[in-house]
Amino acid sequence: MRKIEQIFLYGLIVIGLITILYVLFADAIDGMEAGIFNPTTILSFLLFICAAGFILLKITNWSETLIITVAVGISIFLTFLLYFFVLLPLSSAEVSTAYTNESLLGQVGKVIVPIPSNGYGEITIETVNGLIAKRATGLDNEEIDYEKQVLLIEVKDGTFLVKEYVPFIK
Repeated sequence: MRKIEQIFLYGLIVIGLITILYVLFADAIDGMEAGIFNPTTILSFLLFICAAGFILLKITNWSETLIITVAVGISIFLTFLLYFFVLLPLSSAEVSTAYTNESLLGQVGKVIVPIPSNGYGEITIETVNGLIAKRATGLDNEEIDYEKQVLLIEVKDGTFLVKEYVPFIK
């Protein structure tokens, strides 16, 4: 086995293991990503060089310099495709399940624990992420019965001030 072949093979193994570790612990080092120079693209670039170089050494009789040059070219092309057609769309398609109480204002919820006058009950708000249960009280300290629809008017100290919802019908 030639020395360059060993370098490509060991590089393939080591970078493959680092890639697996990065996939497992990516959340811990999430802040390192900076555009095209993030760990995923760097690792894939190096992995493609080693894989292309090793394969070219096995199937061609080219010189080592030509094989390294072609392997780098193949790696640039494949990394470009990976970044622009896989990684970039995935990063912009990320859906956040985060919300703020203020972002729920104006929505209609449903009373699941009756709200007594001058007291607290519980409501659910249906969002794209599922149902959210929150503590609520009447805006004017009014009593609101079970399963009534309510409009979320205001939030104070994590408690929603709600008013019974009456849909507008023409």
